[in-house]
Amino acid sequence: MEEQKENRPQAARDEAAAAPAACPPGRQHCRINDQETNGKTSAASSSDFSDPIYKEIAITNGYINRMTREELRSKLAEFKLETRGVKDVLKKRLKNYYKKQKLMQKEHISGDSCYDYICVVDFEATCEEGNPPEFVHEIIEFPVVLVNTRTLEIEDTFQQYVKPEINPKLSDFCISLTGITQDIVDKADIFPQVLQNVVEWMRQRELGTKYSYSMLTDGSWDMSKFLNIQCRISRIKYPSFAKKWINIRKSYGNFYKVPRNQTKLTIMLENLGMNYDGRPHSGLDDSKNIARIAIRMLQDGCDLRVNERIHGGQLMTVSSSVPLEGAPAPQMPRYRN
Repeated sequence: MEEQKENRPQAARDEAAAAPAACPPGRQHCRINDQETNGKTSAASSSDFSDPIYKEIAITNGYINRMTREELRSKLAEFKLETRGVKDVLKKRLKNYYKKQKLMQKEHISGDSCYDYICVVDFEATCEEGNPPEFVHEIIEFPVVLVNTRTLEIEDTFQQYVKPEINPKLSDFCISLTGITQDIVDKADIFPQVLQNVVEWMRQRELGTKYSYSMLTDGSWDMSKFLNIQCRISRIKYPSFAKKWINIRKSYGNFYKVPRNQTKLTIMLENLGMNYDGRPHSGLDDSKNIARIAIRMLQDGCDLRVNERIHGGQLMTVSSSVPLEGAPAPQMPRYRN
């Protein structure tokens, strides 16, 4: 729900927080091979960055940095990689392709993602124009988009609308923004029932049992604010499976080395050479577009992993040095006393 997220106070916004081989056509001096690296082919320790392979990668990165956009696109096409995106994205894509290829040859990495699946969530909530600070947001759309990190495809989707209880009548602004009508929410289930349906949907797909997974959001507020507040309204405890998540804005900014103002949904899509598909501020359509960004980042070599969590009702950052673990098997939380 980007309109609501972007209208929040500045101090509460998200904290903002590579690479394939190839020489530009016609530049003979930038060929990278064993001869040019003095024949050094010794295997590197996973923690020994003095190994010649890293010097080789660094040299190639320098050549890639000097390539023009057309040279980058030509080389990406040669490797059958995506050629859309701004120049910095193309450079990152090419560098990561080369790096991954070289390290896989040395058996440094398996080429697999951190998780088997990623569940993308982007709630829609009740709102009023200007989002007055005293207004209580209630979730009115609960979408989930399931991304298979092996096939790099959207494998399944879930969507249900939710009946608000504190402010059951939607504002004209909310209806116009989200496309969710009063009739839709009047006929919908209340939040605890919808959450139970989400849990059952995830269980049927064996998430957290047979397959590892993580939640993913566009920013911090879906989990730390909207879900947190909704659970209090509905007098249920916060669900354990949503206590940690991937904030794709942080992941995108850190991976592509861009400032926070370049991590809005539409800007991320544009910089990756994609257009928004669907209706903006539809929770399901927003989630699908966020999933497209996640898929492109995985294709570009990014390890999407948990970087935020909620503890005691407070938003906290998760360090990349923390041991990797997927979300637990989903369970319906108990009601509060």
